[in-house]
Amino acid sequence: MDQKKEMQTTIIEIKNNQQATKEEFLSILRLVAPGTNLRAALNGIVEAKKGGLMIVENEIVHQVLDGGFKVNCRFTPQRLIELAKMDGAIVLSNDMKRITYANVTLAPDSRIPTKETGTRHKAAERTAKMTGTLAIAVSERKNEISLYYKDIKYHVRSTAEILRRATETLQILEKQRELFDINLTKLNQMELNNDLSLRQACKVIQRGKAMEKILESQEKTLIELGNEAIPLKLRIKELMKDVEREIDFVIKEYTKLNLKKSENILESLSYEELLDTENIMIALAHKEEAGLDSIKGWRLLSKTSLEEKDIANLVSKFQSLNNIINAELHEHKQILGDEKAGTFAKELQRFRNL
Repeated sequence: MDQKKEMQTTIIEIKNNQQATKEEFLSILRLVAPGTNLRAALNGIVEAKKGGLMIVENEIVHQVLDGGFKVNCRFTPQRLIELAKMDGAIVLSNDMKRITYANVTLAPDSRIPTKETGTRHKAAERTAKMTGTLAIAVSERKNEISLYYKDIKYHVRSTAEILRRATETLQILEKQRELFDINLTKLNQMELNNDLSLRQACKVIQRGKAMEKILESQEKTLIELGNEAIPLKLRIKELMKDVEREIDFVIKEYTKLNLKKSENILESLSYEELLDTENIMIALAHKEEAGLDSIKGWRLLSKTSLEEKDIANLVSKFQSLNNIINAELHEHKQILGDEKAGTFAKELQRFRNL
């Protein structure tokens, strides 16, 4: 188990100033998220109003190190805070478990371009670009933590700021869920009354996909929050419950293509493009509202106590939701049996009364 964890926290090594991937960037954010020892150390340096410069080892890093002294002790936040009181850089092992050197001078190639003005930040950015590892600079004057990795420079935001913005986004997500439920209820009633509306189906898909886009945009934020994100994640889980399932069912019922093809088209749309219902209709291969005669009814029937095989038998026999709903009880009994047919009749009535 320890070996597996060590492999997961090891920084990916690179050569020659390559561009960082999204996955690499997110892995860096996890290393400095609230609740980690590294973040505790960095916060301690900021609170002590000190500066600091840290770099993570790889096989290239030692080419830019000059001077300093070997420490080779277990990493703890307090040790890092104390060593940061010296002017030089601190070198961390590749697995982030040990402090290997302290008070080191970094000597990266001065020809590497940088827009930084401070000596510490210039060294951090050039070293990150040259060696392809993580460099962290803490500004004594601005009390800011800056991450440098490959071609990326990122200012670590305060937990309070991230929480405020995440809470604002959560409120938007809650409003979208409210609209999703309203449109879904309306679609349920229209389908039960055989008053089929492609545009209403598109509204359900639109709201659900908008929720998914909002959630995607929060991936980095939730990682940045670390342990502080747990309450938010629980709330998000509640808000997203059954959304993907409902969207998939609606797409299956209304697309002229198939679920996968329509999903791929919808995934390619930006948030702004999703707000145009016409784009949803195009993803379902419909050019206009007309031409909707019937649907199979899998989505609504899945909300009943019927098993999938029972639903399949009803769809096979009656061909459409409207025919299933309007069939006589004895017809349902022939397929479902007396007990299931009776329960099914009560559930349909309950749907109509909603």
